[in-house]
Amino acid sequence: MKLKCAIVDDEPLAVSLLESYVNKTPFLELKGTYNSAITALEYLTREPVELLFLDIQMPELSGMELSHMLGTDVRIIFTTAFDQYALDSYKVNALDYLLKPIDYPDFLKSANKALQWFELIHSNENVQIETTQKSVPQEIRSTPSIESIFVKTEYKLIQIELRKILYIEGLKDYVKIYVEDEPRPVLSLMSMKAMEEMLPANRFIRVHRSFIVQPEKIKVIERNRIVYGKEYIPISDNYKQKFMEFLQLHSLLP
Repeated sequence: MKLKCAIVDDEPLAVSLLESYVNKTPFLELKGTYNSAITALEYLTREPVELLFLDIQMPELSGMELSHMLGTDVRIIFTTAFDQYALDSYKVNALDYLLKPIDYPDFLKSANKALQWFELIHSNENVQIETTQKSVPQEIRSTPSIESIFVKTEYKLIQIELRKILYIEGLKDYVKIYVEDEPRPVLSLMSMKAMEEMLPANRFIRVHRSFIVQPEKIKVIERNRIVYGKEYIPISDNYKQKFMEFLQLHSLLP
């Protein structure tokens, strides 16, 4: 696949260098170069790209400020001469951080990280479409008959039995699926919304913007928290009423 990308840097020499790197990287397609964040914002809102090589220190509007104004679909690789910005770059969910002067091997490594991220996103989307739309006929999809789901993790598909899922935790662009008798959760690149849509609604319910639980696995509810061993899952006010109605409906409460 090809990634549409752009470069934003107020130093012409830095732009020229990055442009030469993009041009010799087969899976990158350069859609524009901009010498200021303000100019970039004007064009990128009309013609968005998938990947942005973005300098941090720029006059009038910094790269960090620009990153907060762009849509969530664009991924960012920050480029800067100041390593003190590294931590801040990850707080805005940047894919990577390149410290100037940038050589091509480091650039290529970051670009490959972006390519892998987008390939994983597209693979998950295809798996979800095939699972929910193609593999199962409409009359079956409308009933809660599935007993397992396939998720992609570490570039492979694994099958997870629904009866073994304790709960799911959302973490930015990922979900962590906690499974009985497994020492570590299964990490998969997908949204909580996509995961919620894959699960049968009569068996799983969302109790927090970051948590989906399987009520039949619940043993203790304490002070608006679901207890799984040493772990506590909060029940937020936004989901509390629906959760209690769910428990009443399924005769878990007197």
